[in-house]
Amino acid sequence: MEWLDVIYSPLWIASTALLGLVVRLQRRGRWDPLSCPTQLKGKTAIVTGANSGIGKFIAMDFARRGARVLLACRSVSRGSEAAKEIHAKTGNSDVHVRQVDLSSLDSVRDFAEKIQKEEKALHILVNNAAVSGLPRQITKDGFDASFAANHLGPFLLTNLLIDLMKSSAPARIVTVSSGNHKNGQVDFSHFQGENLTYCMDRVYNHTKLHNIICTNEFARRLQGTGHLKFGVSANSVHPGIVMTGMMRHYALWLRCIFTLIGLFFFKSAEEGAVSAIYCAVSEEAEGITGKYFDSDCSLVLPAPLARDTALAVKDFEICERLTSKL
Repeated sequence: MEWLDVIYSPLWIASTALLGLVVRLQRRGRWDPLSCPTQLKGKTAIVTGANSGIGKFIAMDFARRGARVLLACRSVSRGSEAAKEIHAKTGNSDVHVRQVDLSSLDSVRDFAEKIQKEEKALHILVNNAAVSGLPRQITKDGFDASFAANHLGPFLLTNLLIDLMKSSAPARIVTVSSGNHKNGQVDFSHFQGENLTYCMDRVYNHTKLHNIICTNEFARRLQGTGHLKFGVSANSVHPGIVMTGMMRHYALWLRCIFTLIGLFFFKSAEEGAVSAIYCAVSEEAEGITGKYFDSDCSLVLPAPLARDTALAVKDFEICERLTSKL
């Protein structure tokens, strides 16, 4: 029997479906957002990349809790569609779209300036937006496009909004990283697109490692702002392997394989949002900072490089210098 005949045989399909069901049941998280009583009335939250996927479900949860939610999106039209859906499903009309292109430092600065002028407080910032599989592209700022969108843009955004969050404390910063950070490397020439191998998700993995490193350094620097319960926390999370539009830049055949396998084994975007929501609103995460949470909301150790304090200081300082307006 040819291998294609095996793949499409009823027995193989049934066995695969059964195995997928078992895996999905086993991976159900121990924390359910719907059982969390936290209310966010009077609180303001920003979620980047909130027009679809994980970001949309994070924003949906915040809206359900009564927060003023700002969808930070590159596409205003797609963001508006998401805002309408969130309003319809939660009944919260205080959901708004704000345009930002995280790969452009000027766009990030303009966005942050408008937020500082328009908003009196900021209690939650979720750095969710990311890209994967981009070919080599250098932005007008001179950075690799993936590093700009996934790390330098979010880093600058957090840095620019940190004072607003301090004045709004208690506040929480949540950075959506990835378990793939363990396959990442730290080479600061990568920021300018040098010494990079553009194959599969290698560049993405590097950016996700930098996410955790700098989030931990944000946490360390924020610890002097007061008691953790009343200060600003900063944590990073792994959402799990999730069915989202992240694969849109990959070859069609690879997307098809990913989708086929994902139907049985991967998390939905709604399930992938849980760990970020946990860090942003749960009582259990109160007072925790500088940590990395797995997709089941468990505290786990990230890769050794992500726990290197000296490297974190260096990484943070280099990112500050690269994103500073000269």
